[in-house]
Amino acid sequence: MRVLVQRVNNANVKVEGEILGQIKEGLLLFVGFKEGDGIEEIQYMVRKILNARIFSDEDGKMNLNVSQVKGKILSISQFTLYAKTKKGNRPSFSEAQNPAEANQNYELFNDELRKNNIEVQTGEFGADMKVELVNDGPVTIMYDTDEA
Repeated sequence: MRVLVQRVNNANVKVEGEILGQIKEGLLLFVGFKEGDGIEEIQYMVRKILNARIFSDEDGKMNLNVSQVKGKILSISQFTLYAKTKKGNRPSFSEAQNPAEANQNYELFNDELRKNNIEVQTGEFGADMKVELVNDGPVTIMYDTDEA
């Protein structure tokens, strides 16, 4: 499982011009699953993201997590995080989890985040989405369960 985390001042996601999810201060998550990912990877990733101390404290040091700043999460499904680009010019997505299973895992991931009393907005799995964001910092971090 891979999650690209961006600390944002605000972000939103649109499908066919309609805003489906939007947040102010918080985390924008691009979430991808590979074959074999399941609850173990999801629970690990939820812990890592919710405990990540990437928000500034009163001294300007990255020392606070998303809950401590009362931030929100915008979670976007992103199978392209598993693009293989070494050969040729067209990325291969052969490592990405099949869509039906990935959708179930994406919903489970978002539900696990919500169990921690944090607001989670989402896009639409499999849709052509337009994501707008103002990256704060910028802070962008890749989490990968294979590198845990």
